[in-house]
Amino acid sequence: MVLVAGAGRLPELVAGSLDRAGRPYRILAIRGFAEPAMRARAAATVDLLDIAGILAVLKRWGPVSVVPAGGVSRPNPAAILNAAAALRNREALRAISGGGDDRLLRGALALLEENGHGVVGVHEVAPDLLSPAGVMGRHRPDAVAAVSIAAGQALLGALSPHDVGQAAVLAGQRALAVEGPEGTDRMLARARSLARRPLGFGRAQAGIVLVKLAKVGQDLRVDLPAIGPRTVANAAAAGCAGLAVQARFTLIIDRPATIAAADRAGLFLVGLDAATGMDARDLGA
Repeated sequence: MVLVAGAGRLPELVAGSLDRAGRPYRILAIRGFAEPAMRARAAATVDLLDIAGILAVLKRWGPVSVVPAGGVSRPNPAAILNAAAALRNREALRAISGGGDDRLLRGALALLEENGHGVVGVHEVAPDLLSPAGVMGRHRPDAVAAVSIAAGQALLGALSPHDVGQAAVLAGQRALAVEGPEGTDRMLARARSLARRPLGFGRAQAGIVLVKLAKVGQDLRVDLPAIGPRTVANAAAAGCAGLAVQARFTLIIDRPATIAAADRAGLFLVGLDAATGMDARDLGA
């Protein structure tokens, strides 16, 4: 197994989970993104756009399962075309790079699979890092927040086919902000002014909730929803009463610290899981 390490703490957390499970692996660090601790442990370090070099390293290691973990900045589509032109049909690459993040990610996975390497998601190798179902921490959503959660689930479900983001901020039935390519933190910054009234002043509205779910049909191997202590801090600054995430399919970066941050801020944190009956209808009772 090869852990491809991008930016942030996630690669370190996945490595720790693999260590605890006794699963052997090598680390392939992405230069300019992987943290120093991961680079020090890496069996090889590569450039993000050195596609031929990445495939050459993986070929030397034999057919391997690849686990992508950590963030990377999306390259310019022209750079992707130039880097991969020798490996793939240029027209196919144009379609991939011009079709949104989901299509780009699926194209990257297909390229690895075409070269004999299976791609495995973090949720498959490190399930202990995922959100459980139910209420985490000391606080529980009230009836007003439950309405916001239900509206968020419906909204994100309807938007899934359009390759929009994974998150939204709602106050009751009203959507204050929907995540775009800028990510959850910047969306919360936009929601912060819209949550206050009038004209951005005064107290935040009641029942404001950040809802974060995987898109329907999303390839979770490379684009798993994630939250952490910073998400909680930004949600609190935006006037949120709490956060609702998809259980079993949302990474919680440093779960103890994230729950502690929610407790300190007075925010609830819940994992929604229709399979176990834990959804908006069961909250706010």
